[in-house]
Amino acid sequence: MCANLNAVTNFNLALPFYESTRRNPGKLGLWADGKEYSYAEMLEEVLRIANWLCSRGATPKRVGILASRSADACIGILATTWVGAAYVPINLALPEAGLIGILNRSGLDALIADSTGSKILSARVLDACPTKVLARQEHIPYATTSSTTDYHELPSAVSFMEPVFLDHAAPGYMIYTSGSTGVPKAVAIPVGAVDHFFRALDIKYPLTENDRAAETSPTSGDISVYNMFSTWRVGASLHIIPESQVMAPAKFIQEHGITTWYSVPSIAALMAKMNFLRPGAFPSLRQTLFCGEPLLSITAAAWQAAAPFSTVTNMYGPTEATVMCLGEDYGPDCAVTRDWVAIGRPYPGMKAAIATPELLWVADGESGELLLSGPQLALGYVDNEEKTRSSFVDIDDERWYRTGDLAYKDSNGVFHFLGRIDHQVKVLGYRIELGEVEFHLRDVSGCDSVAAVAWPQYGGSASGIVAFLGGFAGPTSHIKAAMQQRLPNYMVPSRFLVLPELPLNSNRKVDRKQLLDFLNEKCNKTNQ
Repeated sequence: MCANLNAVTNFNLALPFYESTRRNPGKLGLWADGKEYSYAEMLEEVLRIANWLCSRGATPKRVGILASRSADACIGILATTWVGAAYVPINLALPEAGLIGILNRSGLDALIADSTGSKILSARVLDACPTKVLARQEHIPYATTSSTTDYHELPSAVSFMEPVFLDHAAPGYMIYTSGSTGVPKAVAIPVGAVDHFFRALDIKYPLTENDRAAETSPTSGDISVYNMFSTWRVGASLHIIPESQVMAPAKFIQEHGITTWYSVPSIAALMAKMNFLRPGAFPSLRQTLFCGEPLLSITAAAWQAAAPFSTVTNMYGPTEATVMCLGEDYGPDCAVTRDWVAIGRPYPGMKAAIATPELLWVADGESGELLLSGPQLALGYVDNEEKTRSSFVDIDDERWYRTGDLAYKDSNGVFHFLGRIDHQVKVLGYRIELGEVEFHLRDVSGCDSVAAVAWPQYGGSASGIVAFLGGFAGPTSHIKAAMQQRLPNYMVPSRFLVLPELPLNSNRKVDRKQLLDFLNEKCNKTNQ
Protein backbone atom coordinates (compact mmCIF):
# COMPACT_ATOMS: atom_id res chain seq x y z
CA MET A 1 0.00 0.00 0.00
CA CYS A 2 1.24 3.51 -0.77
CA ALA A 3 2.80 5.28 2.20
CA ASN A 4 0.49 8.28 1.91
CA LEU A 5 -2.50 5.94 2.23
CA ASN A 6 -1.56 5.12 5.81
CA ALA A 7 -4.67 5.71 7.89
CA VAL A 8 -4.71 8.00 10.90
CA THR A 9 -5.53 6.36 14.23
CA ASN A 10 -8.80 8.26 14.70
CA PHE A 11 -11.04 10.05 12.26
CA ASN A 12 -14.32 11.89 11.81
CA LEU A 13 -15.99 12.50 8.45
CA ALA A 14 -16.54 16.14 9.42
CA LEU A 15 -12.93 16.76 10.44
CA PRO A 16 -11.68 17.84 6.97
CA PHE A 17 -14.63 20.27 6.73
CA TYR A 18 -13.62 21.74 10.11
CA GLU A 19 -10.02 22.10 8.97
CA SER A 20 -11.12 23.83 5.76
CA THR A 21 -13.24 26.22 7.81
CA ARG A 22 -10.31 27.14 10.03
CA ARG A 23 -8.11 27.77 6.97
CA ASN A 24 -10.57 29.96 5.11
CA PRO A 25 -13.83 30.67 6.99
CA GLY A 26 -15.10 33.27 4.53
CA LYS A 27 -14.81 31.07 1.43
CA LEU A 28 -17.91 29.76 -0.35
CA GLY A 29 -18.67 26.23 0.83
CA LEU A 30 -22.21 25.64 -0.43
CA TRP A 31 -24.69 26.96 -2.95
CA ALA A 32 -28.28 25.75 -2.55
CA ASP A 33 -31.69 27.11 -3.56
CA GLY A 34 -30.17 30.37 -4.74
CA LYS A 35 -28.35 31.03 -1.47
CA GLU A 36 -24.62 31.05 -0.78
CA TYR A 37 -23.13 29.73 2.47
CA SER A 38 -19.57 30.43 3.54
CA TYR A 39 -17.69 27.81 5.51
CA ALA A 40 -18.15 29.90 8.66
CA GLU A 41 -21.92 30.16 8.09
CA MET A 42 -22.14 26.43 7.53
CA LEU A 43 -20.17 25.76 10.72
CA GLU A 44 -22.50 27.97 12.76
CA GLU A 45 -25.52 25.94 11.61
CA VAL A 46 -23.65 22.65 12.06
CA LEU A 47 -22.88 23.51 15.67
CA ARG A 48 -26.48 24.53 16.40
CA ILE A 49 -27.71 21.13 15.26
CA ALA A 50 -24.81 19.32 16.94
CA ASN A 51 -25.74 20.95 20.25
CA TRP A 52 -29.37 19.94 19.73
CA LEU A 53 -28.36 16.34 19.01
CA CYS A 54 -26.34 16.21 22.23
CA SER A 55 -28.81 18.13 24.39
CA ARG A 56 -29.78 16.68 27.76
CA GLY A 57 -26.69 14.52 27.78
CA ALA A 58 -27.79 12.48 24.77
CA THR A 59 -25.13 10.67 22.75
CA PRO A 60 -26.76 9.69 19.46
CA LYS A 61 -25.46 6.70 17.54
CA ARG A 62 -27.69 6.88 14.45
CA VAL A 63 -29.43 9.91 12.98
CA GLY A 64 -31.84 9.70 10.05
CA ILE A 65 -31.62 12.25 7.25
CA LEU A 66 -35.01 12.63 5.55
CA ALA A 67 -34.01 15.24 3.02
CA SER A 68 -33.54 16.03 -0.63
CA ARG A 69 -30.47 17.71 -2.08
CA SER A 70 -30.60 20.79 0.15
CA ALA A 71 -28.63 22.93 2.56
CA ASP A 72 -30.53 21.32 5.45
CA ALA A 73 -29.40 17.88 4.26
CA CYS A 74 -25.74 18.87 3.99
CA ILE A 75 -25.64 20.67 7.33
CA GLY A 76 -27.61 17.89 9.05
CA ILE A 77 -25.17 15.27 7.76
CA LEU A 78 -22.17 17.30 8.90
CA ALA A 79 -23.72 17.84 12.35
CA THR A 80 -24.46 14.13 12.69
CA THR A 81 -20.95 13.04 11.82
CA TRP A 82 -19.54 15.90 13.93
CA VAL A 83 -20.98 14.39 17.15
CA GLY A 84 -19.71 10.91 16.25
CA ALA A 85 -23.00 9.41 15.06
CA ALA A 86 -23.65 7.52 11.83
CA TYR A 87 -25.99 9.27 9.42
CA VAL A 88 -28.74 7.25 7.75
CA PRO A 89 -30.09 8.87 4.55
CA ILE A 90 -33.68 7.85 3.81
CA ASN A 91 -35.08 7.70 0.28
CA LEU A 92 -37.82 10.32 -0.13
CA ALA A 93 -39.41 8.32 -2.93
CA LEU A 94 -40.46 5.50 -0.58
CA PRO A 95 -44.20 5.00 -0.12
CA GLU A 96 -45.50 5.61 3.38
CA ALA A 97 -45.40 1.92 4.33
CA GLY A 98 -41.80 1.60 3.10
CA LEU A 99 -40.76 4.73 4.96
CA ILE A 100 -42.32 3.46 8.18
CA GLY A 101 -40.55 0.13 7.71
CA ILE A 102 -37.17 1.86 7.38
CA LEU A 103 -37.83 3.99 10.47
CA ASN A 104 -38.83 0.95 12.49
CA ARG A 105 -35.73 -1.02 11.48
CA SER A 106 -33.08 1.70 11.66
CA GLY A 107 -32.83 2.20 15.41
CA LEU A 108 -32.57 5.97 15.04
CA ASP A 109 -31.89 8.28 17.98
CA ALA A 110 -32.97 11.36 16.03
CA LEU A 111 -34.34 12.42 12.63
CA ILE A 112 -33.46 15.53 10.62
CA ALA A 113 -35.89 16.54 7.85
CA ASP A 114 -35.68 19.40 5.36
CA SER A 115 -38.75 21.06 3.84
CA THR A 116 -39.26 18.22 1.33
CA GLY A 117 -38.85 15.57 4.00
CA SER A 118 -41.15 17.45 6.36
CA LYS A 119 -43.95 17.26 3.81
CA ILE A 120 -44.09 13.47 4.10
CA LEU A 121 -44.19 13.39 7.90
CA SER A 122 -47.75 12.12 8.11
CA ALA A 123 -49.31 11.11 11.41
CA ARG A 124 -48.37 7.46 10.84
CA VAL A 125 -44.82 8.35 9.86
CA LEU A 126 -44.37 10.59 12.90
CA ASP A 127 -45.54 7.73 15.13
CA ALA A 128 -42.64 5.64 13.78
CA CYS A 129 -40.08 8.45 14.23
CA PRO A 130 -37.61 8.67 17.11
CA THR A 131 -38.45 10.99 19.97
CA LYS A 132 -36.18 13.73 18.63
CA VAL A 133 -37.21 15.20 15.27
CA LEU A 134 -35.88 18.37 13.66
CA ALA A 135 -38.14 19.55 10.84
CA ARG A 136 -39.59 22.49 8.97
CA GLN A 137 -42.85 22.53 10.87
CA GLU A 138 -44.68 24.79 8.43
CA HIS A 139 -44.46 21.97 5.89
CA ILE A 140 -45.63 19.11 8.15
CA PRO A 141 -49.17 18.09 7.16
CA TYR A 142 -50.05 17.22 10.75
CA ALA A 143 -50.28 18.77 14.21
CA THR A 144 -46.87 17.93 15.64
CA THR A 145 -45.98 16.84 19.14
CA SER A 146 -43.65 18.58 21.55
CA SER A 147 -40.85 16.18 20.51
CA THR A 148 -40.64 17.87 17.11
CA THR A 149 -38.28 20.85 16.99
CA ASP A 150 -38.43 23.52 14.32
CA TYR A 151 -35.23 24.95 12.86
CA HIS A 152 -36.26 28.40 14.08
CA GLU A 153 -36.38 27.05 17.64
CA LEU A 154 -32.74 25.97 17.61
CA PRO A 155 -30.76 28.23 19.94
CA SER A 156 -27.34 29.52 19.04
CA ALA A 157 -24.62 27.03 19.81
CA VAL A 158 -24.18 27.32 23.56
CA SER A 159 -20.82 25.59 23.53
CA PHE A 160 -18.17 24.80 20.96
CA MET A 161 -17.18 21.21 20.40
CA GLU A 162 -14.61 19.80 18.03
CA PRO A 163 -15.51 16.77 15.90
CA VAL A 164 -15.61 13.61 17.99
CA PHE A 165 -12.76 11.31 17.04
CA LEU A 166 -13.82 7.77 16.21
CA ASP A 167 -12.05 4.48 15.78
CA HIS A 168 -11.69 3.55 12.11
CA ALA A 169 -14.12 0.65 12.60
CA ALA A 170 -16.91 2.94 13.85
CA PRO A 171 -19.85 3.34 11.43
CA GLY A 172 -19.79 6.59 9.49
CA TYR A 173 -23.02 6.14 7.57
CA MET A 174 -25.62 3.52 6.69
CA ILE A 175 -27.13 3.35 3.21
CA TYR A 176 -30.11 1.22 2.28
CA THR A 177 -29.88 -0.80 -0.92
CA SER A 178 -32.56 -2.88 -2.59
CA GLY A 179 -32.92 -6.48 -1.44
CA SER A 180 -33.90 -9.57 -3.42
CA THR A 181 -36.65 -10.25 -0.88
CA GLY A 182 -38.15 -6.80 -1.40
CA VAL A 183 -36.87 -5.58 1.98
CA PRO A 184 -34.08 -2.96 1.72
CA LYS A 185 -30.71 -3.88 3.28
CA ALA A 186 -28.77 -1.37 5.41
CA VAL A 187 -25.06 -1.32 4.56
CA ALA A 188 -22.84 0.02 7.36
CA ILE A 189 -19.71 1.85 6.15
CA PRO A 190 -16.93 2.51 8.71
CA VAL A 191 -15.21 5.88 8.87
CA GLY A 192 -11.91 4.16 8.09
CA ALA A 193 -13.25 2.95 4.74
CA VAL A 194 -14.25 6.50 3.83
CA ASP A 195 -10.89 7.83 4.99
CA HIS A 196 -9.07 5.34 2.76
CA PHE A 197 -11.38 6.08 -0.15
CA PHE A 198 -10.55 9.78 -0.11
CA ARG A 199 -6.83 9.18 0.37
CA ALA A 200 -6.85 6.93 -2.71
CA LEU A 201 -8.82 9.48 -4.73
CA ASP A 202 -6.45 12.26 -3.61
CA ILE A 203 -3.72 10.42 -5.50
CA LYS A 204 -5.71 9.72 -8.63
CA TYR A 205 -8.14 12.67 -8.92
CA PRO A 206 -7.08 15.46 -6.55
CA LEU A 207 -9.36 18.44 -6.03
CA THR A 208 -8.27 21.95 -5.06
CA GLU A 209 -9.91 24.74 -3.09
CA ASN A 210 -10.70 26.44 -6.41
CA ASP A 211 -12.93 23.62 -7.64
CA ARG A 212 -16.68 24.00 -7.96
CA ALA A 213 -18.46 20.64 -7.69
CA ALA A 214 -22.04 19.83 -8.66
CA GLU A 215 -24.28 17.75 -6.40
CA THR A 216 -26.11 15.44 -8.79
CA SER A 217 -27.19 12.69 -6.40
CA PRO A 218 -29.91 12.34 -3.78
CA THR A 219 -28.55 11.94 -0.26
CA SER A 220 -29.76 8.32 -0.28
CA GLY A 221 -27.24 7.54 -3.06
CA ASP A 222 -23.59 7.14 -2.15
CA ILE A 223 -22.43 9.30 -5.05
CA SER A 224 -23.40 12.12 -2.67
CA VAL A 225 -20.75 10.90 -0.20
CA TYR A 226 -18.04 11.76 -2.71
CA ASN A 227 -19.64 14.98 -3.90
CA MET A 228 -20.01 16.37 -0.38
CA PHE A 229 -16.96 15.25 1.52
CA SER A 230 -14.38 15.42 -1.28
CA THR A 231 -15.40 19.04 -1.86
CA TRP A 232 -15.29 20.21 1.75
CA ARG A 233 -12.14 18.17 2.34
CA VAL A 234 -10.09 20.64 0.28
CA GLY A 235 -12.09 23.82 0.90
CA ALA A 236 -13.88 23.83 -2.47
CA SER A 237 -17.57 24.69 -3.03
CA LEU A 238 -20.53 22.36 -3.59
CA HIS A 239 -23.34 23.53 -5.86
CA ILE A 240 -26.65 21.70 -5.47
CA ILE A 241 -28.54 21.27 -8.73
CA PRO A 242 -32.27 22.04 -8.34
CA GLU A 243 -34.51 19.04 -8.90
CA SER A 244 -36.01 20.68 -11.99
CA GLN A 245 -32.58 20.78 -13.65
CA VAL A 246 -30.92 17.57 -12.52
CA MET A 247 -31.68 15.60 -15.70
CA ALA A 248 -30.86 18.55 -17.98
CA PRO A 249 -28.14 20.45 -16.11
CA ALA A 250 -26.25 22.03 -19.00
CA LYS A 251 -27.27 25.58 -18.11
CA PHE A 252 -26.41 24.97 -14.44
CA ILE A 253 -22.90 23.74 -15.33
CA GLN A 254 -22.30 26.83 -17.43
CA GLU A 255 -23.77 29.41 -15.04
CA HIS A 256 -21.94 28.06 -11.99
CA GLY A 257 -18.65 27.39 -13.76
CA ILE A 258 -18.66 23.79 -12.53
CA THR A 259 -15.17 22.27 -12.67
CA THR A 260 -15.77 18.74 -11.37
CA TRP A 261 -18.69 16.47 -12.17
CA TYR A 262 -19.67 13.07 -10.77
CA SER A 263 -22.92 11.37 -11.72
CA VAL A 264 -24.51 8.28 -13.18
CA PRO A 265 -24.12 8.00 -17.00
CA SER A 266 -27.89 8.19 -17.55
CA ILE A 267 -27.78 11.95 -17.06
CA ALA A 268 -25.11 12.32 -19.76
CA ALA A 269 -27.00 10.00 -22.14
CA LEU A 270 -30.17 12.05 -21.72
CA MET A 271 -28.26 15.28 -22.27
CA ALA A 272 -26.80 13.85 -25.47
CA LYS A 273 -30.26 12.93 -26.70
CA MET A 274 -31.48 16.45 -25.94
CA ASN A 275 -28.53 17.88 -27.91
CA PHE A 276 -26.99 19.57 -24.86
CA LEU A 277 -23.58 17.96 -25.38
CA ARG A 278 -22.47 20.29 -28.12
CA PRO A 279 -18.71 20.49 -28.73
CA GLY A 280 -17.09 22.90 -26.31
CA ALA A 281 -20.29 23.42 -24.29
CA PHE A 282 -18.57 22.99 -20.90
CA PRO A 283 -15.13 24.61 -21.01
CA SER A 284 -15.00 25.00 -17.21
CA LEU A 285 -15.03 21.25 -16.53
CA ARG A 286 -11.64 19.71 -15.77
CA GLN A 287 -12.68 16.41 -14.17
CA THR A 288 -15.61 14.10 -14.91
CA LEU A 289 -16.40 10.86 -13.12
CA PHE A 290 -19.20 8.47 -14.07
CA CYS A 291 -20.31 5.55 -11.91
CA GLY A 292 -23.33 3.43 -11.03
CA GLU A 293 -24.11 1.83 -14.39
CA PRO A 294 -22.29 1.00 -17.64
CA LEU A 295 -20.87 3.98 -19.53
CA LEU A 296 -21.35 3.74 -23.28
CA SER A 297 -18.31 4.71 -25.32
CA ILE A 298 -20.51 6.91 -27.49
CA THR A 299 -21.76 8.78 -24.40
CA ALA A 300 -18.22 9.22 -23.10
CA ALA A 301 -17.14 10.56 -26.49
CA ALA A 302 -20.01 13.05 -26.60
CA TRP A 303 -19.24 14.28 -23.07
CA GLN A 304 -15.52 14.54 -23.89
CA ALA A 305 -16.34 16.70 -26.89
CA ALA A 306 -18.59 18.92 -24.76
CA ALA A 307 -15.91 19.17 -22.03
CA PRO A 308 -12.68 19.28 -24.04
CA PHE A 309 -10.49 20.23 -21.05
CA SER A 310 -11.83 17.53 -18.76
CA THR A 311 -10.64 14.03 -18.05
CA VAL A 312 -13.51 11.55 -18.35
CA THR A 313 -13.38 8.43 -16.18
CA ASN A 314 -15.63 5.41 -15.88
CA MET A 315 -15.63 4.23 -12.29
CA TYR A 316 -16.94 1.13 -10.59
CA GLY A 317 -17.83 0.40 -7.01
CA PRO A 318 -20.75 -1.04 -5.09
CA THR A 319 -22.05 0.58 -1.92
CA GLU A 320 -20.46 -2.29 0.02
CA ALA A 321 -16.98 -1.12 -1.09
CA THR A 322 -17.43 2.59 -0.31
CA VAL A 323 -18.64 4.41 -3.40
CA MET A 324 -16.01 3.34 -5.98
CA CYS A 325 -12.75 1.42 -6.16
CA LEU A 326 -11.89 0.75 -9.84
CA GLY A 327 -11.63 3.07 -12.80
CA GLU A 328 -10.71 3.47 -16.46
CA ASP A 329 -9.90 6.83 -18.05
CA TYR A 330 -11.69 7.36 -21.34
CA GLY A 331 -9.54 8.02 -24.40
CA PRO A 332 -8.55 6.68 -27.81
CA ASP A 333 -6.68 3.74 -26.26
CA CYS A 334 -8.97 2.95 -23.35
CA ALA A 335 -10.23 -0.59 -22.83
CA VAL A 336 -13.76 -1.26 -24.05
CA THR A 337 -16.23 -3.99 -23.11
CA ARG A 338 -18.78 -4.55 -25.86
CA ASP A 339 -19.72 -0.89 -26.37
CA TRP A 340 -19.01 0.16 -22.77
CA VAL A 341 -15.91 1.74 -21.31
CA ALA A 342 -14.23 -0.95 -19.18
CA ILE A 343 -14.32 -0.61 -15.38
CA GLY A 344 -10.52 -0.58 -15.30
CA ARG A 345 -8.09 -1.36 -12.51
CA PRO A 346 -8.37 -1.23 -8.72
CA TYR A 347 -7.28 1.95 -7.01
CA PRO A 348 -4.41 1.94 -4.49
CA GLY A 349 -5.01 -0.38 -1.56
CA MET A 350 -7.94 -2.26 -3.14
CA LYS A 351 -7.95 -5.65 -4.86
CA ALA A 352 -10.26 -7.22 -7.44
CA ALA A 353 -10.46 -10.81 -8.65
CA ILE A 354 -12.75 -13.14 -10.61
CA ALA A 355 -14.10 -16.33 -9.06
CA THR A 356 -16.31 -19.30 -9.87
CA PRO A 357 -19.53 -19.92 -7.89
CA GLU A 358 -17.40 -22.23 -5.72
CA LEU A 359 -15.05 -19.27 -4.99
CA LEU A 360 -12.12 -20.60 -6.99
CA TRP A 361 -10.05 -18.05 -8.89
CA VAL A 362 -10.28 -18.21 -12.68
CA ALA A 363 -7.67 -17.47 -15.34
CA ASP A 364 -7.45 -14.12 -17.10
CA GLY A 365 -10.03 -13.86 -19.87
CA GLU A 366 -12.51 -16.19 -18.16
CA SER A 367 -15.74 -14.68 -16.83
CA GLY A 368 -17.05 -15.15 -13.33
CA GLU A 369 -18.15 -13.23 -10.29
CA LEU A 370 -16.22 -10.06 -9.44
CA LEU A 371 -14.89 -10.04 -5.85
CA LEU A 372 -13.36 -7.07 -4.04
CA SER A 373 -11.01 -6.86 -1.07
CA GLY A 374 -9.32 -4.08 0.87
CA PRO A 375 -9.81 -1.39 3.50
CA GLN A 376 -12.90 0.09 1.81
CA LEU A 377 -15.15 -2.89 2.52
CA ALA A 378 -18.29 -2.30 4.56
CA LEU A 379 -18.77 -3.65 8.05
CA GLY A 380 -21.66 -5.68 6.65
CA TYR A 381 -25.45 -5.56 6.64
CA VAL A 382 -27.04 -4.16 9.78
CA ASP A 383 -28.93 -6.77 11.80
CA ASN A 384 -28.53 -9.32 9.01
CA GLU A 385 -25.72 -11.69 9.92
CA GLU A 386 -26.79 -14.34 7.42
CA LYS A 387 -26.60 -11.96 4.47
CA THR A 388 -23.31 -10.55 5.76
CA ARG A 389 -21.77 -14.03 6.00
CA SER A 390 -22.88 -14.96 2.48
CA SER A 391 -21.70 -11.72 0.87
CA PHE A 392 -18.46 -11.09 2.81
CA VAL A 393 -16.36 -14.24 2.63
CA ASP A 394 -12.87 -15.29 3.74
CA ILE A 395 -10.60 -16.75 1.07
CA ASP A 396 -7.06 -17.64 2.10
CA ASP A 397 -7.45 -15.57 5.29
CA GLU A 398 -8.48 -12.48 3.38
CA ARG A 399 -11.94 -10.85 3.49
CA TRP A 400 -13.66 -10.44 0.12
CA TYR A 401 -16.99 -8.98 -0.95
CA ARG A 402 -19.03 -10.88 -3.54
CA THR A 403 -20.43 -8.19 -5.83
CA GLY A 404 -22.89 -10.37 -7.74
CA ASP A 405 -21.52 -8.82 -10.94
CA LEU A 406 -20.33 -10.84 -13.91
CA ALA A 407 -16.92 -9.73 -15.15
CA TYR A 408 -13.52 -10.81 -16.44
CA LYS A 409 -9.94 -9.54 -16.27
CA ASP A 410 -8.00 -9.21 -19.51
CA SER A 411 -4.30 -9.93 -20.03
CA ASN A 412 -3.43 -6.28 -19.28
CA GLY A 413 -5.02 -6.44 -15.84
CA VAL A 414 -8.09 -4.42 -16.86
CA PHE A 415 -11.46 -5.54 -15.54
CA HIS A 416 -14.54 -5.69 -17.75
CA PHE A 417 -18.11 -5.59 -16.46
CA LEU A 418 -20.53 -7.96 -18.22
CA GLY A 419 -23.74 -7.40 -16.25
CA ARG A 420 -25.45 -8.57 -13.12
CA ILE A 421 -25.35 -12.28 -12.38
CA ASP A 422 -28.93 -11.93 -11.20
CA HIS A 423 -29.76 -10.56 -14.68
CA GLN A 424 -29.09 -14.07 -15.88
CA VAL A 425 -32.61 -15.34 -16.38
CA LYS A 426 -34.15 -18.57 -17.60
CA VAL A 427 -36.24 -18.27 -20.74
CA LEU A 428 -37.82 -21.46 -22.01
CA GLY A 429 -35.23 -23.39 -20.03
CA TYR A 430 -32.26 -21.50 -21.44
CA ARG A 431 -30.08 -19.34 -19.17
CA ILE A 432 -29.68 -15.87 -20.68
CA GLU A 433 -27.65 -12.80 -19.72
CA LEU A 434 -29.93 -9.81 -20.35
CA GLY A 435 -26.89 -7.55 -20.72
CA GLU A 436 -25.93 -9.46 -23.85
CA VAL A 437 -29.40 -8.96 -25.31
CA GLU A 438 -29.20 -5.24 -24.50
CA PHE A 439 -25.78 -4.93 -26.13
CA HIS A 440 -27.08 -6.24 -29.47
CA LEU A 441 -30.34 -4.31 -29.12
CA ARG A 442 -28.42 -1.07 -28.66
CA ASP A 443 -26.16 -1.87 -31.59
CA VAL A 444 -28.83 -2.76 -34.15
CA SER A 445 -31.28 -0.01 -33.14
CA GLY A 446 -28.77 2.83 -32.76
CA CYS A 447 -30.66 3.78 -29.58
CA ASP A 448 -28.61 4.42 -26.44
CA SER A 449 -31.48 3.99 -23.97
CA VAL A 450 -32.54 0.34 -24.03
CA ALA A 451 -33.57 -2.38 -21.61
CA ALA A 452 -34.54 -6.04 -21.86
CA VAL A 453 -36.72 -7.82 -19.31
CA ALA A 454 -37.79 -11.45 -19.06
CA TRP A 455 -41.60 -11.55 -19.30
CA PRO A 456 -44.05 -13.08 -18.65
CA GLN A 457 -42.59 -14.96 -15.69
CA TYR A 458 -43.89 -18.14 -14.15
CA GLY A 459 -42.28 -20.14 -11.36
CA GLY A 460 -38.81 -18.62 -11.68
CA SER A 461 -38.66 -18.86 -15.46
CA ALA A 462 -40.04 -16.82 -18.33
CA SER A 463 -41.55 -17.55 -21.69
CA GLY A 464 -40.01 -14.62 -23.53
CA ILE A 465 -38.09 -11.35 -23.55
CA VAL A 466 -39.54 -7.88 -24.08
CA ALA A 467 -37.30 -5.06 -25.31
CA PHE A 468 -37.79 -1.38 -24.46
CA LEU A 469 -36.34 1.55 -26.37
CA GLY A 470 -36.45 5.03 -24.82
CA GLY A 471 -37.06 7.94 -27.16
CA PHE A 472 -36.57 5.81 -30.27
CA ALA A 473 -37.75 7.45 -33.50
CA GLY A 474 -38.65 5.28 -36.44
CA PRO A 475 -40.07 1.83 -37.12
CA THR A 476 -38.96 -1.18 -35.11
CA SER A 477 -39.78 -3.75 -37.78
CA HIS A 478 -36.17 -4.18 -38.89
CA ILE A 479 -34.80 -4.62 -35.35
CA LYS A 480 -36.17 -8.13 -34.79
CA ALA A 481 -34.76 -9.37 -38.08
CA ALA A 482 -31.36 -7.88 -37.24
CA MET A 483 -31.43 -9.47 -33.77
CA GLN A 484 -32.25 -12.85 -35.34
CA GLN A 485 -29.06 -12.55 -37.35
CA ARG A 486 -27.03 -12.22 -34.16
CA LEU A 487 -28.72 -14.32 -31.50
CA PRO A 488 -30.40 -17.69 -31.14
CA ASN A 489 -34.18 -17.47 -31.35
CA TYR A 490 -34.72 -17.94 -27.62
CA MET A 491 -32.68 -14.76 -26.97
CA VAL A 492 -34.52 -12.57 -29.49
CA PRO A 493 -37.17 -10.34 -27.87
CA SER A 494 -40.70 -11.17 -28.86
CA ARG A 495 -41.87 -7.57 -28.50
CA PHE A 496 -40.23 -4.17 -29.00
CA LEU A 497 -41.89 -1.33 -27.10
CA VAL A 498 -41.01 2.33 -27.51
CA LEU A 499 -41.45 4.72 -24.56
CA PRO A 500 -40.77 8.48 -24.52
CA GLU A 501 -38.01 7.67 -22.01
CA LEU A 502 -37.15 4.73 -19.80
CA PRO A 503 -38.09 5.06 -16.13
CA LEU A 504 -35.23 5.63 -13.72
CA ASN A 505 -35.07 4.76 -10.03
CA SER A 506 -33.88 7.12 -7.28
CA ASN A 507 -30.26 6.36 -8.21
CA ARG A 508 -30.93 7.32 -11.85
CA LYS A 509 -30.59 3.77 -13.09
CA VAL A 510 -33.12 2.07 -15.39
CA ASP A 511 -35.95 0.87 -13.16
CA ARG A 512 -36.64 -2.66 -14.38
CA LYS A 513 -39.35 -3.18 -11.79
CA GLN A 514 -41.34 -0.30 -13.30
CA LEU A 515 -40.97 -1.87 -16.74
CA LEU A 516 -42.26 -5.21 -15.44
CA ASP A 517 -45.13 -3.46 -13.64
CA PHE A 518 -45.97 -1.68 -16.90
CA LEU A 519 -46.15 -5.00 -18.76
CA ASN A 520 -48.21 -6.69 -16.07
CA GLU A 521 -50.66 -3.79 -15.92
CA LYS A 522 -50.96 -3.73 -19.70
CA CYS A 523 -51.62 -7.47 -19.71
CA ASN A 524 -54.27 -7.17 -17.01
CA LYS A 525 -56.11 -4.46 -18.94
CA THR A 526 -56.06 -6.59 -22.08
CA ASN A 527 -57.58 -9.53 -20.19
CA GLN A 528 -60.40 -7.48 -18.67
